[in-house]
Amino acid sequence: MSKVDAFRALHHHRVPDDPLVLPGPWDAASARVFVEAGFPALATPSAGVAASLGYEDGRTPADEMFAAVARIVRAVDVPVSADVEGGYGLAPKELVERLLETGAVGCNLEDSEDGVLKDPRAHADWLAEVREAAGERLFVNARVDTFARGVTDPGRTIERAALYVAAGADCVYPIGAPAEVLPLLRAGIQGPVNVGALIGEGPSPAELGARGATRITFGPRLQRWATGALREIAAQLT
Repeated sequence: MSKVDAFRALHHHRVPDDPLVLPGPWDAASARVFVEAGFPALATPSAGVAASLGYEDGRTPADEMFAAVARIVRAVDVPVSADVEGGYGLAPKELVERLLETGAVGCNLEDSEDGVLKDPRAHADWLAEVREAAGERLFVNARVDTFARGVTDPGRTIERAALYVAAGADCVYPIGAPAEVLPLLRAGIQGPVNVGALIGEGPSPAELGARGATRITFGPRLQRWATGALREIAAQLT
């Protein structure tokens, strides 16, 4: 079985309290730590990678992001999905080619730009082009930014999700969705649902799974937590 097939299979036939947990490595060393801990796959966070490269979130040049993803992929033997933000303005075919060159098996693509939600039908058309270019070689996680942009009506999220799934997305990610609306989103969305989790607070991954999450990611929180721990260690050295 290929890595992308194995990654896709990890998203299906899961019991409610056992979602797929995907830690977010920001470099090769952190990726190896997560694999050594037993995680079967990883999903890079663009903000975490940006911080590791010295950039603000959303400011990483495309070449540097792809190079960072490639280093992470080379460092481990499990499937790696890459957060490539809004695609860096690349045409779908070029975006797919660049992703495949890194060795990534999937991608996270968001539907807002500069803090503004994109037109959902136009974005769905673009996702369909990505799917056509990728075939089954990439697992496409379509991020839905409604809650993150202040649109709190779950129906708007479900509408966007339906368009993206119809366009060929393998999974949708209603980033920022409150835990209490997850059962409603789960009932209205076809296919796997990605949910972001906090670290050390809020519902656990198992609890989020029971509410409807298929897979759990952490965004840049693991990188930020590690940075905080390093800051405390550094303070002890002075």
